[in-house]
Amino acid sequence: MEEPKIMVGICDRYPEIRGRMNGLYRTNGTQLTGGFTAHPEGGTVILCDAFGREILRAPEIRLTAAPEATFTLQDVTIGVRFHWERREEQTFSGDLTFLTAGEGKLTAINGLPLEEYLASVVSSEMSGGAPVEFLKAHAVASRSWLVAMLQRKGRAAGEGRGPGQTLQNGGEIIRWYDREDHDLFDVCADDHCQRYQGITRLAAGRAAEAVRATRGVFLIRDGEICDARYHKACGGMTEDYATCWEEKTVAYLSHVSDAIAPIAPVRTEAEAERWILSYPDVYCHTNDPDLLKKILSAFDCETDDFFRWQVGYEREELESILCAKSGIEFGVLHNITPLERGPSGRIRRLRIEGSMATVIVGKELEIRRWLSPSHLKSSALIITAARGASGVPARFTLYGAGWGHGVGLCQIGAAVMAEKGFRVEEILRHYFRGAALVKRY
Repeated sequence: MEEPKIMVGICDRYPEIRGRMNGLYRTNGTQLTGGFTAHPEGGTVILCDAFGREILRAPEIRLTAAPEATFTLQDVTIGVRFHWERREEQTFSGDLTFLTAGEGKLTAINGLPLEEYLASVVSSEMSGGAPVEFLKAHAVASRSWLVAMLQRKGRAAGEGRGPGQTLQNGGEIIRWYDREDHDLFDVCADDHCQRYQGITRLAAGRAAEAVRATRGVFLIRDGEICDARYHKACGGMTEDYATCWEEKTVAYLSHVSDAIAPIAPVRTEAEAERWILSYPDVYCHTNDPDLLKKILSAFDCETDDFFRWQVGYEREELESILCAKSGIEFGVLHNITPLERGPSGRIRRLRIEGSMATVIVGKELEIRRWLSPSHLKSSALIITAARGASGVPARFTLYGAGWGHGVGLCQIGAAVMAEKGFRVEEILRHYFRGAALVKRY
C-alpha cells in the first residue's frame, strides 16, 4: 500500500473566494504569486490578481505548489451549522484547485499527501498541547477512518449506491448521513468529515510528531482497515454504530464504558433518566480547566457543559424550530417521547406529537438537528414539559449527556487516559475492541 494523495474541499459552494499565494504556484506554464480573487461566471472560473485584473479563465483551474509554497484563504467557514460556527483566515500547504459548483458557486480544493493532511487534522481537532500518546491515537484513528471511507466510497460508486439514506414510511422519517457524500472531493475540511484547518496550529503543537511516529499505522479488524469513528465526549458510555447509521453491527464500534470498571448500558427510560442526571466517575468527566485547555482547541474550550448540559424552550419557540428544521407544521406541540435508545442513552427514534401532525424521527443526528437552531450536543437526553392548567405544555426542558454521536473514540476520554499514563495501544484497544495496530506503509 502506498501513501495516498487526498483532495480536501476547503470552501464548498462559495460565491467568491479570496486569498493569497505565499510563494510560487504554476498552472499551464503560468507562474503566479500574491493576492487573488476567484469567482464563477457561467461554467468557468475567473481568477484575478489583487488589483482585480483577470489572470486566467477556465472551466477548472489547477495550481501546483512549488517547494515550500503555501496559500491562504480568507473567510473560511468552520463549524458549519454547529453552535461554534465562525469564519477564519487559514493557510494551507499543497496544491489548490478551483471548480465551478453550479448555481453561481465555486469550490476550492486542496490536494496533498495523506500524512501531511493528518498532521493538520490532529492539530485542528484537538489542541497541539494534548498528551502525545493521545495525539498518536488520534492520528491512527483519523488515518484509519479516512482510508476506510475512501474504500467504502469506491465500492458504493461501483454498486450505484448514493450517500446516506432516508427511510420514510407513513409518519416515520429515519435519516442518517454518511461521510462519503461529497462528489467533487474526497473529504470536506469541517466537522462533517474531519476538521482540517491548515498549518497555522502545527507550529506550536506535537501533532506532526504524533503523525510521524505512527506513519502508515492503521486499526485493522479481520484483515480490513477499521472505520474508526470518533466524537468529542461520550458522556460516560460510547454508542453502537447502528444508533447513528445503518442497521448493522460493527464489532469494533460497539458500546464500551468510558472507565476501567464496566458500566451497565441504558435499557429503559427510567435508566436513561438516572444515567443522564448522574455524574459518574468516567474518563471524559473532567472539569479541570487547565487540562481541558491543554486538550481542546481554543473554540472548543468555549463549550464547558459538554459532559452534562441543559437546554430550555418556550413551546412556541420549539414549534418554530421544528417547523424550520423539518419542513413540517406540527401545530400546537403536545408531547415529545423517546421510543428507542442506544446503550449510551442516545435516542434513535423520537415521536413528536402536535395538533396538526405526529411524526417519528431518527436517527441520532436528525433528532439533534430537529430540536435545535443549530445542533444539540447529543441525542442522549430526557425531555420534561411544564404544562398549564389546560394540560398544554408551556415550556420544554432538555437535559442531556455528552457531545457528539458517541460512536468510537471519545476524544476527551482518550486524552484523559493519556494524561493518566495509558499508551496509544491501550487507548485504541479500549475504544475499538478487537482491533489491532498494523503498519501498512
